[in-house]
Amino acid sequence: MLRNRALPRKVILAKPRGFCAGVDRAIDIVNLALELYQPPVYVRKQIVHNGYVIEALARRGAVFVEELDDVPEGALVIVSAHGVSPEVFQKAQERRLNVIDATCPLVTKVHAEVKRFAGEGLSIILIGHEGHDEVIGTMGEVPGQVQLVSTVEQAEHVRVPDCRKVAVTTQTTLSVDDARAILEVLKRRFPRLQTPASDDICYATQNRQAAVKLIAQQADLVLVVGSDNSSNSERLREVAEISGVRAYLIDNASEIQTEWLAGAEVVGITAGASAPEKLVQEVVDYFREMGVETCEELEATTEKVAFALPSIKFEEFAKGAGGSSSGQ
Repeated sequence: MLRNRALPRKVILAKPRGFCAGVDRAIDIVNLALELYQPPVYVRKQIVHNGYVIEALARRGAVFVEELDDVPEGALVIVSAHGVSPEVFQKAQERRLNVIDATCPLVTKVHAEVKRFAGEGLSIILIGHEGHDEVIGTMGEVPGQVQLVSTVEQAEHVRVPDCRKVAVTTQTTLSVDDARAILEVLKRRFPRLQTPASDDICYATQNRQAAVKLIAQQADLVLVVGSDNSSNSERLREVAEISGVRAYLIDNASEIQTEWLAGAEVVGITAGASAPEKLVQEVVDYFREMGVETCEELEATTEKVAFALPSIKFEEFAKGAGGSSSGQ
């Protein structure tokens, strides 16, 4: 195909991009369970927020359900990377389900913070997005004791019984800049605000946002590979736009609209933490077939994080052993 001079001349790939350690771990857990236990293996909610990943695991025999009521009594069920409340584990025990907990360790850290703050008698504010699976699970650790704040305006008006006894935690997949703005308001209003010992926004979310800011300095258009229910993917699109670049969230290359490319000499490409590299390379191939010859990576930082699989004897499930187990 002859290259159209009105179309891009270069593609820049953000690095790091795509799968984070928590997503890798969660997908590995499902695949290993399928190998050892044999299908069907039930998964509560989407193991990670990506349509391609879900479809691929479903073809192997994973059955995704919304609630535990949809899981046969005594069956094996995996809890998604976003985490759940203790109520879900209690219900699983009542239904005699074998449970494997695929919650990301960084989400587990936030759950532990919420429980610790509650135990200290503090009013807890969670910065996050209403209705997100991770937020639902975190708030469920201490029902009725966590107030959700999603905007600066809400932070200005949130009320607590004692301004001297307030703590804050954060959803792991937020925009770093948005969370910082909200946190600044809370610190101003509650000078004795207690915060976690280390940042709650996960390393992968921060690194991918930093990489997008970097490519936005050179790109005329940014394409973010990720599903629309992926919070961290949507944040990448927002970060690019705030950096002054047009940006679109796409599940795959088939969703690229030609009119987006008009006037875009340089296209930046990244992927959310739950989007596989295969989909990124399909987007790169789309531009190569169009005639774009230059494709380079721009690295913001190097990632070497990995999480171990849960300390659970999968072989027991393969033999059909009963009981309930948690990997955290």
